[in-house]
Amino acid sequence: MRVDKFLKVSRLIKRRTVAKEACDKGLVFINGKQAKGSDQVKEGDILELHLGDKVVKVEVLKLKEHVSKDEASEMYKVLEQ
Repeated sequence: MRVDKFLKVSRLIKRRTVAKEACDKGLVFINGKQAKGSDQVKEGDILELHLGDKVVKVEVLKLKEHVSKDEASEMYKVLEQ
């Protein structure tokens, strides 16, 4: 699954266009490497998001195309906030 789509589906970022822009600006890292919006994410990957003055580090647990609002938080585990 594309990283920008994962960020939107998991509700870490509200819109896919905003997620893609964050990737293009170098604010998203997959396993320590800077990510582009089209980069693939898989289960077990560590995502690091630099949002404003906050850094959020999460581990990808599940990949699903469509999830309900309640299931979205089950797609990742927060490691650092």
